[in-house]
Amino acid sequence: MEKQYGLNDIVQMKKPHACGTNRWQVIRVGADIKIKCVECTRIVMMSREKFDKGLKKILESQN
Repeated sequence: MEKQYGLNDIVQMKKPHACGTNRWQVIRVGADIKIKCVECTRIVMMSREKFDKGLKKILESQN
C-alpha cells in the first residue's frame, strides 16, 4: 500500500527538523520531492524513495 500525498499537503516525517518542528508542506512532487518546513520555511529536496521511507503520516490533505 502506497501512501497518497500530493501538492501542498502537510506531512509529518519520522525525524524532526533542526528547528524542532515535525510539520512539512509538500511543494513539489515528481521524481524528487521538495518539502518546506512549516516553522522556519527551510526547503529540503530528496528522492521519492527517501521521502517515502521517512514519511510518518499525512496530517492535512489538500485533495
